[in-house]
Amino acid sequence: MMEFYPQIKWTHVHAVMCSGALFALRGGAKLLGARWPRHWLPRYGSYALDTILLTSATMLFTMLPKAIFANGWLVAKLSLLVLYVLLGVMAMRPRRTQVGRAGCYVAALAVFLYMFGIARFHHPLGWLLPLLG
Repeated sequence: MMEFYPQIKWTHVHAVMCSGALFALRGGAKLLGARWPRHWLPRYGSYALDTILLTSATMLFTMLPKAIFANGWLVAKLSLLVLYVLLGVMAMRPRRTQVGRAGCYVAALAVFLYMFGIARFHHPLGWLLPLLG
């Protein structure tokens, strides 16, 4: 299966970018009062995209040597993934106040960007790694 690593990684990276962009677009539109973010097509499209993302992530996890995970970057990324999902759900819920949804939306985007930094540097400090040494 290792011969498919480049294609699986490409799929994963692009699914991350598409998923993040779709969330940013839907969340921003929702905050501006648009109704389309709750329509079935972007909602189920988001579910399909996230399924591709998690499937490719699982495949990569099973393919990579265990030594690559020694510094805990994957644990940090997966922990933040749970927080990102919770914040994203709260940002899209209509029962929250506008200020509460906006706060969750901004926090979810910040967590997404930090997770991206962790993945980019393969280190739990992510974007902070170059700044600290």
